[in-house]
Amino acid sequence: MRAVRYAKFGDEAEVVEVDRPACPPRGAVVKVRATGLCRSDWHAWMGHDDTVSLPHVPGHEFAGEIIALGDEVSPDSGWQVGDRVTAPFISACGRCPECLSGNEQVCDQQQQPGFTYWGSFAEEVVVHEAELNLIRLPDALGFVEAASLGCRFATAYRAVVTRGRLQPGERIAVHGCGGVGLSAIMIAVAAGVETYGVDVSDAALAAVEKLGAIPVKGGEGAAQRVREISEGGVEVSIDAFGSPETSLASVRSLRKRGRHVQIGLMVGDAASAPMPMDAVIAGELELLGSHGMAAHEYPDMLWAVATEAFRPIELVGRTIRLEDVPKALAKMGTAGASGSGMTVVEL
Repeated sequence: MRAVRYAKFGDEAEVVEVDRPACPPRGAVVKVRATGLCRSDWHAWMGHDDTVSLPHVPGHEFAGEIIALGDEVSPDSGWQVGDRVTAPFISACGRCPECLSGNEQVCDQQQQPGFTYWGSFAEEVVVHEAELNLIRLPDALGFVEAASLGCRFATAYRAVVTRGRLQPGERIAVHGCGGVGLSAIMIAVAAGVETYGVDVSDAALAAVEKLGAIPVKGGEGAAQRVREISEGGVEVSIDAFGSPETSLASVRSLRKRGRHVQIGLMVGDAASAPMPMDAVIAGELELLGSHGMAAHEYPDMLWAVATEAFRPIELVGRTIRLEDVPKALAKMGTAGASGSGMTVVEL
């Protein structure tokens, strides 16, 4: 089968022929029909994720059809070859304490396509623990739109709804308006709350305004601008980019008892970025992380998409072929990537 593979971190990937994946006893093999290109894929390609072994096939946001089920998948599970599916980017084990408490998104023994094993920039991809991790797609949901949900939209949904606990009448600021940031903005605007999108890119700010949110220029002084426009700060603020500057600006944008949610990955020295703990204590601020979304939480989001309460397809900027992935992957780290919309690969 064809797959995008790289042999060295930072070197241009290639489309090559590789062996088809074996189906795990409790897993499934999915024929990939569409798969999203995410900044997390760029981080892995750059060597920022120590779970990646070389050579490697990236990709973790996918939708497709089951073409094989493991021998240990129960006939009573309801899954069969031909079903249209997606899966979280966290393949949970189902047996660790976190999974048993319903928090599969932070599974102690998690596997991740495109990181801990070969991913979805290929004609086929494995889903481990199929009965736990497979998600059935509504008939009304196309493969491209479903792939756009896989990491960015699902992560944003949980960050806004579950971790951020956004309530009617509150205000929210989203710092970094790429794929996950614009997803968070779409969800917040649909909830009817006052929403601010903060970014240094004019294209991103135009996308923010198109979604019905208030654009705020990022960079130096961004937090002060949010506080001024919101007349004292927001109740919820999200760093959807992942840098010491955007994380600090997000926290500084909060009013007392506000909630900061960190979505954007922080790597290297940035992962130890200082926080204004004096303000955290004095204002009783909450600092929260958000890491994907468990499969059992998907139905509410999928229902909202199927009924067009949200339209994540509007966040897809372009579709490309598998052959276009190597160059598109390399460009993910360049300036101006925000605001151009999600890139989805159609196979």
